[in-house]
Amino acid sequence: MKQRKRIFCPYCGNRISQKYEEGILRDYCEICGLFFYDNPLPVVSTILVEERKILLVKRRNKPYKGKWCLPSGFAEIDESIEEAAIRELEEETGIKGKITNLVDVESGNNYFYGDLIFLTFEAVQIGGDLAPGSDTVAAKYYSIEKIPRLAFSSNTKAVNAYIESKSDYWAIVDSFVVAVDGGRSHKKKKNLLSDRLVEVIQDNAAIITQNWLKDITTNRSTPSYQSFDKKKLFERARSVLLQFSKWASEYYLDKSVRSIDIRSYFIEFGKEKRSEGFKLHELLSALSLKRKHIWEFALSHGISKKPLDIYMAFEFDRRMMIFFDRATFYTTLGYMGK
Repeated sequence: MKQRKRIFCPYCGNRISQKYEEGILRDYCEICGLFFYDNPLPVVSTILVEERKILLVKRRNKPYKGKWCLPSGFAEIDESIEEAAIRELEEETGIKGKITNLVDVESGNNYFYGDLIFLTFEAVQIGGDLAPGSDTVAAKYYSIEKIPRLAFSSNTKAVNAYIESKSDYWAIVDSFVVAVDGGRSHKKKKNLLSDRLVEVIQDNAAIITQNWLKDITTNRSTPSYQSFDKKKLFERARSVLLQFSKWASEYYLDKSVRSIDIRSYFIEFGKEKRSEGFKLHELLSALSLKRKHIWEFALSHGISKKPLDIYMAFEFDRRMMIFFDRATFYTTLGYMGK
């Protein structure tokens, strides 16, 4: 079924002809001297999400009867676009909503309705109870990973745009939840955003250690390092760095499955340094410089001004802070013979 053409003038009943206006051929009434304008019909849709599940409705009527789509409909006279979206949401799902954001705008042609302009909004629930309306036979939340094929391509485009706009935010939330998870499950560990930076540090341990070595052998706070065997310094410093990357990879695992014990490692580290004649303040300064070089390398490899990367940097810094605080504490214990 196609959109019906205008045949008679609604004002005088004269048969409609056509005439060019500003290069566009339009319907025209010669008696009334009026042009008739065919403008796209505004269609509103609403994305309402609960725990990363999007509310969809199954259509009761043609076109696309029995197909799933977003709560959608035409705007009426004397209502705003936002009011139309909220009205359609309640009529088709029983949910009272509030518009929070414009998600997508698209124009297109539909074989049934003709030229349309689609506006999709994000909304939150402020009342009502979920139930199908007069134009729908079902209303159901679908996980973003399991969205069925939607009746309207504009809905598909809007849903994809919405998911993409939220992907960084959801990644940050997931990583934060894992970071504070008391269970520290092995399954969740892979979701930490800063794992990428840990891998960067591990893959570039030799370069970072070389940068640290240049610093430590010229820094005024570590004079004893300047006369110590450079090869031994490099190997030991690289070992400490690998301890960090290994610990960072395993910190969020259960203690029973970790393969590293930084307490024992750094207590022995402190004892060894004391026996070699290093002063405690030099040892702690060397650890601080190691942390600085790890951080500088991480910032220069894969960190931008995007919110996702900024969060990743903060998360990585937190992991470094925990590690080096413990390393400093246990090194001091070992050095003091405790």
